[in-house]
Amino acid sequence: MGRETHDRMANAIRALAMDAVEAAKSGHPGLPMGAADVATMLFTRFLKFDPADPAWPNRDRFVLSAGHGSMLLYAVLYLLGYPDMTLEEIKRFRQLGSKTAGHPEYGHAAGIETTTGPLGQGIATAVGMALAERILAARFGDNAVDHYTYVLASDGDLMEGVSQEAIALAGHLKLGKLIVLFDDNGITIDGKLALSDSTDQVARVQASGWNATRVDGHDPDAIAAAIEAAKQSGRPTLIACRTHIGYGAPTKVDSEKAHGSPLGAEEIKGAREKLGWPYPPFEIPADILDLWRKAGARSRDVRKSWTERVGKLDAATRAEFERRTSGKLAPALAAAVRKVKEDAVAKPAEVATRKASELSLEALAAALPEMIGGSADLTGSNNTITKGMKVIAPGDFSGRFVHYGIREHGMAAAMNGMALHGGVIPYSGTFLAFSDYCRPSLRLAALMGKRVIHVMTHDSIGLGEDGPTHQPVEHLAALRAIPNLHLFRPADLTETVECWQAALQLDAGPSVLALTRQNLPAVRTRLVEENLCARGAYELSPASEKAEVSIFASGSEVSIALEAQAELEKKGVPARVVSVPCFELFRAQPAAYRHQVIGTAPACVAVEAAIRMGWDEIIGSDGAFVGMMGFGASAPAKDLYRHFGITSEAVVAAALAALGREDAAAGIKAARRS
Repeated sequence: MGRETHDRMANAIRALAMDAVEAAKSGHPGLPMGAADVATMLFTRFLKFDPADPAWPNRDRFVLSAGHGSMLLYAVLYLLGYPDMTLEEIKRFRQLGSKTAGHPEYGHAAGIETTTGPLGQGIATAVGMALAERILAARFGDNAVDHYTYVLASDGDLMEGVSQEAIALAGHLKLGKLIVLFDDNGITIDGKLALSDSTDQVARVQASGWNATRVDGHDPDAIAAAIEAAKQSGRPTLIACRTHIGYGAPTKVDSEKAHGSPLGAEEIKGAREKLGWPYPPFEIPADILDLWRKAGARSRDVRKSWTERVGKLDAATRAEFERRTSGKLAPALAAAVRKVKEDAVAKPAEVATRKASELSLEALAAALPEMIGGSADLTGSNNTITKGMKVIAPGDFSGRFVHYGIREHGMAAAMNGMALHGGVIPYSGTFLAFSDYCRPSLRLAALMGKRVIHVMTHDSIGLGEDGPTHQPVEHLAALRAIPNLHLFRPADLTETVECWQAALQLDAGPSVLALTRQNLPAVRTRLVEENLCARGAYELSPASEKAEVSIFASGSEVSIALEAQAELEKKGVPARVVSVPCFELFRAQPAAYRHQVIGTAPACVAVEAAIRMGWDEIIGSDGAFVGMMGFGASAPAKDLYRHFGITSEAVVAAALAALGREDAAAGIKAARRS
């Protein structure tokens, strides 16, 4: 296209952006106006997609990492002809129930590949998308999988620490099909970028193994040449596009005043005059809209050719490709779970649940080849690699295990990108105390409803000598507080494989498996076909007669609960034990089942080596709790459990006190002395 045509097409983005922000009286017009030339060139000449089939597996992915500039994406989707991004939706920008939220939200409209807004998340998520593309290409061939991942990133994205984790990982793995377009406008909300940063971003990414270059972000030919060169590189590429934020605004261009506020009627009037855009708000001239719609249809024949190629794959390969990209689990999963449960009952043993997870993974990974494991440099501690699992290495993506390095945040974001891409189920490991590093990405996974599975070991003071810096205390409650995240804390091998099965079957949100370092006795000694953990909580051991005490526990404290039950029975106090591996699944059960499991015993006691927060919905505010009140300490695990009073004696004393028994005070004192 000629320069005049390009400018008019780019101005359509600018006009829609400033009109929508003005109508909403809220938003960020500056980035869409400044990056419109970059977006126009990318979407009309390079990006491979088809609005008629927005879920086409072999489409290129576009990630607007600078999510505050959401109107750029919404404008482009409307102009290209995505059916559910209408002009009415543009007019309803930032309004309740609209598809055009303040920041792009995955699932609201076709063409929004991921939720962005928290800066740095988009570029880190894109690394996972690019990695998933290479993994699937290694398995199914370039005829089936061959596409690029493009990112539009801002200064803020590159300033956030997670971006360095992602950049380093992508450079190490040589993800050559990842291309980042950096909107290098030199402005942040506070003002000039120089107020807070003087990093040479080109040199920075080059130091991490990237190809990088600088271009004029308003020169379409220069942008095109840089993208062409990037596609020939065997490394990820950053193209620093020097742009003017608020391009076209007569007084607010190159100013923070164009960043996060409506331009105002007078400034918009001046911008229309400067850009040569005489049309009223939200009106796109027919010839320009037609050019955009033709650009939207330009990959249709490419998609049809791809469909024909995939159709020529042998039947087994094609069926497996379609199964994986649909997200359906293989039927072999059920048999794999049953085999682990049979072995657990046939040969009960004391094992840490991290080891139980490894034993489970040996069976599960064989049944589900789409499972891609990893660890943040804690492979031997997290037990996330199985025998014979090949490691993914730079230029060789035929393996199934990723060494993410000490990059928990970047790992979690990349896992989100892998899940969003589809065709793989990412799981990976770190210590539970380091879930804080992962939390922003975990929250986005929950918000987007994507299946990622985090194995988080060393889940309590039971890890022992490493001390309070590594001993989770508040982390179980903090993770349970995230909506749509499922936290599993199994008690033995049987519960562990059941929790894995439940996590794999939860395809609309992330899961965390909190696992022990220390060995635990088997608490499930009888084979039960049903996945009891999938109910969230269940009666593990009934009382000998009508229960006077209900003891609730998770993970490593279930065995303590069983010991306390035996002691109470000796004292003539009938007690029952309920295992609670997953609050969230229990909360989702029918009311009748919840009431049955909680029971009617006059005394309720919960025991967990963590803080009380969250347990009151089960035991009530007047229930007794045995657990942690503060941080841990450095000592052997058994000493710590005694020191902090997380013992069967303490549970018995709490139960007797709740019943008003006269011997309760003596029991509490004895428990404290021990």
